[in-house]
Amino acid sequence: MGSSPEHLGPLLIQFLLGVGFSALILGLAFLLNPKKRSKSHDTFECGVPYYGDAKGLFNIKFYLVAVLFILFDIEAIFLFPYAVNLRSFKEAGLGSFLLIEMFVFLFTLIVGLYYIRKKGALEWD
Repeated sequence: MGSSPEHLGPLLIQFLLGVGFSALILGLAFLLNPKKRSKSHDTFECGVPYYGDAKGLFNIKFYLVAVLFILFDIEAIFLFPYAVNLRSFKEAGLGSFLLIEMFVFLFTLIVGLYYIRKKGALEWD
């Protein structure tokens, strides 16, 4: 498995197709975009007039809850392969190892949840 030129041909073709398609899409977007610029106080594209500043402050709790949601969502995603493969690993003699590993994973997440709850990260003031 060397890096001879015949092995690099498909890679070069894929790269050229990707660059060419990107250039084509960007060129079409530049040519077909609307030329009329809106005034600063026009309504937005949906027709609803806006108010206030777009750079308003958000409470950090929203971001914290979003990150925690992603964390526990990924936890649920990682539990499915454990559940699906537990029987085949059990037949191979590794079922207890996989079960202990799953409990260590869950224990780590539960300790993290306990920590953020004690810190008050989930409290909505």
